[in-house]
Amino acid sequence: MRAPDKEPNHEHAPRWARWLLTRLHPDDTLEEVSGDLDELYTYWYARSGRTQATLRYLLYVVSVLPPFVRRRQQREDYYKQHLILNADMLRNYVKIALRNIVRQRGLTFINILGLSIGLFCFVFFLLYALSEFSFDRFHTNADRIYRVYQWDNWTNTGETAHPMPLGPAMKQDLPGVKQYVRIRDAWRESFTKAGDKVTQAKISFADPQFFSVFSFTFKKGSAASALNDLYNVVLTEETAVRLWGKTDVVGKIIEVKVQDKYEPFVVSAIIENIPSNSSITFQMLGNFNFLTTVTSDGKGQVNDWRYSSSQTYVQLDHTNSLNAVKKRLDNFYRKYNADTEAETRKKGWKGAGLSRAYGLQPLLAMHMDTQLKGAQVAATDPELVWILLSIATGILLISCINFTTLAIGRSVHRAKEVGVRKVMGGNKRSLVVQFIAEALLLTILSASLGLLLLQIFLPYFQQISERELRVSFVQFPELSWLLVGLILIVGLLAGSYPAWILSGFKAVDALKTKVKLSGSTIFTKSLVTVQFVLSAGFIIATLIILQQLNYIKSKNPGFKSENIIVVNADGTWPKEIYPFFKQQIAAHPGIIGVTGSDQNLGGLSHSNTEVEVNGQPKKINELFVERDYLQVMGMQLKAGRDFNPAITSDRENAVIINEAMMKEFGWTLNNVIGQQIKGYRKDFNPVVIGVVKDFNYQSFKMKIEPQLFHQLADYRPYKYFVRIAPGDPSQVLATLQASWKEVVPDFPFRYSFLNEDLNRTYKSEARWSNIVGWAGGISIFLACLGLLGLSALAVANRTKEIGIRKVLGASSTTIFGLLSKDFVKLVLVAVLIASPLAWWVMNKWLQDFAFRIDIEWWVFALAGLLTIGISIFTIATQAVKAALTNPVKSLRSE
Repeated sequence: MRAPDKEPNHEHAPRWARWLLTRLHPDDTLEEVSGDLDELYTYWYARSGRTQATLRYLLYVVSVLPPFVRRRQQREDYYKQHLILNADMLRNYVKIALRNIVRQRGLTFINILGLSIGLFCFVFFLLYALSEFSFDRFHTNADRIYRVYQWDNWTNTGETAHPMPLGPAMKQDLPGVKQYVRIRDAWRESFTKAGDKVTQAKISFADPQFFSVFSFTFKKGSAASALNDLYNVVLTEETAVRLWGKTDVVGKIIEVKVQDKYEPFVVSAIIENIPSNSSITFQMLGNFNFLTTVTSDGKGQVNDWRYSSSQTYVQLDHTNSLNAVKKRLDNFYRKYNADTEAETRKKGWKGAGLSRAYGLQPLLAMHMDTQLKGAQVAATDPELVWILLSIATGILLISCINFTTLAIGRSVHRAKEVGVRKVMGGNKRSLVVQFIAEALLLTILSASLGLLLLQIFLPYFQQISERELRVSFVQFPELSWLLVGLILIVGLLAGSYPAWILSGFKAVDALKTKVKLSGSTIFTKSLVTVQFVLSAGFIIATLIILQQLNYIKSKNPGFKSENIIVVNADGTWPKEIYPFFKQQIAAHPGIIGVTGSDQNLGGLSHSNTEVEVNGQPKKINELFVERDYLQVMGMQLKAGRDFNPAITSDRENAVIINEAMMKEFGWTLNNVIGQQIKGYRKDFNPVVIGVVKDFNYQSFKMKIEPQLFHQLADYRPYKYFVRIAPGDPSQVLATLQASWKEVVPDFPFRYSFLNEDLNRTYKSEARWSNIVGWAGGISIFLACLGLLGLSALAVANRTKEIGIRKVLGASSTTIFGLLSKDFVKLVLVAVLIASPLAWWVMNKWLQDFAFRIDIEWWVFALAGLLTIGISIFTIATQAVKAALTNPVKSLRSE
C-alpha cells in the first residue's frame, strides 16, 4: 500500500513564484530581496492565509523590480506602510473608533448631535434649492417648450396674457413652431355639482393637444383622447376625491357654473396630483374650444387681437433653433398688430424699433424669472435661494468647526494611545488615516441622525417653505451623490486638522503626557471667532427682521381693516343679490355698515387699466365700489366728495382717485377736482370728483400705486364688506349665514376677515423671519457646543496650573475669571466683526421695502449681550467644575 504524501510546507512561497523572482530580479540584490519577501510571506500567511499571501508576494515581486526597487534601509517599513487600507486594519480602525465613542460618550454625543444638526439644516435647504431649480423639468419636452410674452419697450414691462388667435397664427406663420397650447387659467372658483353635492372648484381650459406637449401622469383615461370633446374635463386625483370620495369617476357628469348657467361636463380622465415643482397647475381642465364655441365671451374673442385672456405656449422642432424663430417674431408682430403700433406712435413713442415685441421665455426659466408674471405658482428670486444656501452653509461651517474643536479637546486623552502606537512602529501617515477614518465614521453617524431629524421635522418645514418637500432619490436623482460628496467633504474638512495635530505628537512626550495642544493658537481662536461671527450675525438679522415685521403689522395702512367680514359672492349673481342681502342684514344691531367691490383688498392680484399720463401710457389700479365704500372701509377724503346715489352721472363718468395718482398727473388738492383722465377707455374721459388719502393694501415692499375708484354700471360687486361692532363675531356670522341662505339657498356661504386676508400679504416676510430665527438659534447652539469643547481643552491643558493656584489661595471666582476671560474676548471680537457685516446685509435687505425701519444701535448691543451671556454660561459649565476640583487631584494629574 502506498504511503500518503507529506503535507506541503505552506509557510514558504510557491516554487513558481520564487522562480519568477530569480528570473526577473538583478543578481546583486536578489538574496537580500528574496529573504525579505520570504519573511513577509510568512507574516501574510499567518494573518490572511495562503491565497492572500501568494497574491501579495506576486505584487511585491513586481514592485521590487527596477526602477521600482526600494533601498534596503526601508525594509523595516514594509510591515506597516502598505497595510494602511488593509481590511484588517480598517476593521481595527473602526473598533478603536467605537471604543473611543463609548469611552467618551458625553463629548461624542455632543459632537454627533452638533454635526447632525448642521447636516440636517444643510440637507433641508439643499432640498428646497433642488425643488426650486427643478421646476418643470419633469416634462419630456421641457427643453423645447416656451411661453410667449410681449415686452413693452415704452413702459419696460412684460405681459404674458395674449389674444386667442396668437397660438394658431404662430404655428401657421413661423417655421419651427411644432405645436402651440393656449391655457386660460381659472380666474376664480366656480360652483360645481357632483351628484347631490354642491361645492366649488377651479376650472381651467387648454387646447386638446395640451397633454401631448406637457407630461402629466394619467391614472385613468388616455392623454391622446382626454380633451377630444368640447365637454370633456380632466380632474386631478385630489379633486376627484373631494367631489366624489374616490378616483374611479371616469364617465361621470359634473356640472360647472360657467358665466350664468351650469354646463354639464363629462370626466374623461384622472391624472396624478400636479407635482409641487410645476409652474402649470389646475384642479379641473376643460377643452379650450369650449370657450370659443359655447361661451359668449369666447365667441367674441376667438379672432380678436385686441383682447388678451390666455397664456400661449409653443413647442419647437428638434431641427429648428430658437434663434431662427426669434428672428421672425418682429415681422410676425408687425403683421398682426400694425394698428396698435401706429396708435402707439401717435401717442408719442419715438423709439427706433417696435414699441412692443413678442419674445419666448423657456419653460425651464419661468420659475426663476421674476420680471414676467402670470404663472399660477409665484416666481422665486434665485438670489433668495442662494441666500438660503449661504445660510445653510454657514450653519454647516459652524458645526464643522464645532466638530474640530471638540476633537482637539478630546485629543488630550489620546496622547498615550498615540505614543504607544508610535513606539510600536506606527508612522504619521497611518495615524492620520486612522483619525480621518474615525472622523468619517462620526460623519456617517451624524448624517444618519441628520436624515432622521429631517424626516421628523420635514412636515413643519414644509409649512414654512410652502413647498411639498421630500427626500426622494427618484424626484431628485442628484441628491444621492450630493449626500455622499457632502459626507466625504465634511468628514475630511472636520477631521483633517485634529488628525494632523494628533499624529504630530512625539512618542516620548505623549507617553509622559507632556503634550501641549494648540488650544491657544491663532487657528483655534479663529475657529471660535468665526463661529460667533456667524451666530451674532444671525441674531442681529433676526432682531431686525422681527422689527420690520412688527412695523409692517402695526403701521396704519390708511384704512380700518379690523372688524370687517368679507362675504364672497363670486360665482353667484352678485349684482342682483347685493341689494337683497344688504337689506336682510342691515337691521342687525351688530352690523355698522355694508358695501361691495369687485375685488378684495387682501388679494395678490388686482385689476388695472391703462390711462394717458403726460402723453405716455401708464397702468393704474382700479376698483369698482358700491355706495358707502369709503365710509365702511374707514378711508379719508382729502378733497372733493364721495359718490352720491342721487347724482346719476356718478355711475357714468365720475371717479375718485388717491393722492399717488394725483401726484402722478401733476395735480394738487387745489386743482384736482374736475380734471379729466384721458385714455381710460376709448372716447371716454372720466372726471375726478374726489381724492382719498393714500392707503396700502399690497406688500410694504411696493410703493403706493395710483388708484382709481368708480361705480360704472357694467361692473359687479363680487365681494361684500360688512363692518361689525367690536367683540364676539359669532352672532353676526350666524345672522349673515341665515340671511345668505334666504337670498341664495343653492350656494354655500363663504366668508373671511379682511385683516387676516391682508396678513397673508406679509407671509413671505414672516417665512423669512422664521427661517433666519431658526438659523440664529441653531447657530448659537452649535457655537456653544464648540465653545464647550474649547473650554474643556483649556481646563485639560491647565489642570496643574489650576491646582497650584488653588493651593496658593486662589478663589473659585479667580479660577473662573482665569479660564473665561480669553473666551469672552474672542466672543466680543466676534460681535464687533459681525455688527458691521450684519448692518450691511440687513440694510441692503431693507432697501427692498418702500416702508421700512431705521436700524438702531441697541439692536447690536442686545445681540452682543445675548451672545456674550450665552457664551459665559457655556464656559461656566467647565470653569466652575475646574474651580471646584480638589487641588491634590489636579496636581496628581501629571
